[in-house]
Amino acid sequence: MAKEKDSKYRDLFLGLLFDGIGMLSFVIPGIGEFSDVIWAPLAGWLMTQLYKGKMGQVAGVVTFVEELVPGLDVVPSFTLMWLYTHVFSKGKK
Repeated sequence: MAKEKDSKYRDLFLGLLFDGIGMLSFVIPGIGEFSDVIWAPLAGWLMTQLYKGKMGQVAGVVTFVEELVPGLDVVPSFTLMWLYTHVFSKGKK
C-alpha cells in the first residue's frame, strides 16, 4: 500500500512538472511555438509511459494534439489524467 501511495504522488509530481514544461512555451515569444513541435510528441510519449493501457494511449494522443495546437498549452493534461486515474475513477476499479 505504501509503495502504491508513493507511486501515486510521484505521478502527480511528474504530471505537474510536465504540465509546467508544456506551459513554458508561453514564456518565450516566437520560440514557444517551435518548442511545441518538439514537446508535443515527447509529452504524448511520456503520458503513455505514466499511464499504461488503452487509457494511457488515448491520453497520449490527446496530450500530443493539445500541445501541438497553439493556445491549448494552458490545459494541464497530465494533471487532469492524474485526477481521472486517482480520484474520479477510484470507485470503478
